[in-house]
Amino acid sequence: MAVTATMVKELREMTGAGMMDCKKALSATDGDMDKAVDFLREKGLAGAAKKAGRIAAEGVVVTALGEDGKKAVAVEVNAETDFVAKNEKFQTYAADVAAQALNSNAADIDSFMEETWAKDPSMTVKEALASQISIIGENMNIRRFERIFEDNGFVASYIHAGGKIGVLIDVETDVVNDAIKEMAKNVAMQAAALKPQFTSRDEVSAEYIEKEKEILTVAAKNEKPDANDKIISGMVMGRVNKELKEICLLDQVYVKAEDGKQSVGQYVAEVAKANGAKIKVKKFVRFETGEGMEKKNEDFAAEVAKQMAGN
Repeated sequence: MAVTATMVKELREMTGAGMMDCKKALSATDGDMDKAVDFLREKGLAGAAKKAGRIAAEGVVVTALGEDGKKAVAVEVNAETDFVAKNEKFQTYAADVAAQALNSNAADIDSFMEETWAKDPSMTVKEALASQISIIGENMNIRRFERIFEDNGFVASYIHAGGKIGVLIDVETDVVNDAIKEMAKNVAMQAAALKPQFTSRDEVSAEYIEKEKEILTVAAKNEKPDANDKIISGMVMGRVNKELKEICLLDQVYVKAEDGKQSVGQYVAEVAKANGAKIKVKKFVRFETGEGMEKKNEDFAAEVAKQMAGN
């Protein structure tokens, strides 16, 4: 049986094991999910595999910054329930993961999981995770991380709603002071609240624009079947520009703007002028807990009652 990416993803979320380990397990067991779980247990991932079948889609996003503010990391660590995500032990562990990721050279999550765990060099990051699963009693997963380095400025971070959303902002600037740091925090809050997809229009590919034009042209013709091409083209470009103002961070209307019209880019330029600085918001990272993952809709009280009854 051919092993698909979907199967690997499902097994990984079930067990917390690395992507390559999941692929090997599925290949070795001809795609049998239950046997693959047993295979991983036999390879020393019993602590994680015991919780197989439970979706870890809650958790926290944690950020960590270097002392000089020139590097930072955002990490998403998942658990099954919001109850555990708020547990001090879980949050301490998540902070330890972020500290490790900040100083890691790993290019992806799989190589990160194979690193020596800084808090206990006798274990790898993967083994430390399995240990935490056994201690905390829920399936857990280190889902993703992303680092930012900025030698000519600083990186700002913002955590929203106790770790539901985490944002990093890469700021290139020749002046670093409290006003500019406050600006960076405000921009990070903007990204958290309005969920942009790109930093600026420069990041939006021509292919993306053309695809949007195709879709919007069909929609416009359906709305106004008697309109000529010039009218349709005007409608489409207007809608494309409106969309870009929504999905590009620097084009978005700045939520704190007093006139309700100032864009984020204009706000950044205003702060730069006021402080005699050259400022560029180069990129951002925005992680939202459980983003794109299926979440189990369970009655927590019923689950506790079930466990107390020994079921």
